[in-house]
Amino acid sequence: MKEHMMKIVIVGDAAVGKTSFIHRYVSEQFSPTYKPTVGVDFLMKVLQWSDKETVRLQIWDLSGEDRFIPVNRVFYRGALGCVLMFDVTNPSSFLRCLQRKQDLDNEATLPSGAPIPCILLANKCDLPERVVTADSIAEFSKNNGFFTWMETSVRDNRNVDEAMRRLVQEILSVQPSEDQLLSSQEDSVDLQSHDATKRQSCC
Repeated sequence: MKEHMMKIVIVGDAAVGKTSFIHRYVSEQFSPTYKPTVGVDFLMKVLQWSDKETVRLQIWDLSGEDRFIPVNRVFYRGALGCVLMFDVTNPSSFLRCLQRKQDLDNEATLPSGAPIPCILLANKCDLPERVVTADSIAEFSKNNGFFTWMETSVRDNRNVDEAMRRLVQEILSVQPSEDQLLSSQEDSVDLQSHDATKRQSCC
């Protein structure tokens, strides 16, 4: 049985629903009231992905408060995937996604240097006070390197499991090429080391 270990970070403004999303996904529970995350929180979930593969997720819930943004950047490192979430009833939480995505791309990259897979989630789509349109979300997603975006409602359990399934699927889809690149880089280092040894022994 092959096991994949994945660190996934959940980022976005405070009160957009990140903690509710994680608890709904991990424990299938929902509460309308959660205390704001102070710094970071951490949960695990194991998926039986196929007959031959298990996926072990380390899900990091990063605080959306401005004072924790410098701390969050440290936790981006080593992540293989990201959920960037905003609240469709709060346009400022949508506008701030651009800076959060740029921060993520600066701190978390694949071995090739490419950005890690990131899904954009438009949460609270069940509420009638929605102000962020689907067209604007689709354009933003396309222009800023998200592999896809989805509307979610943690309250109604809409697209919670599906969003995470799509993210894991995307991470697995880029892994073979990244593993091959890493292997070729290691081979290159070994060859360089071998050549240096030969030159040293000849001198």
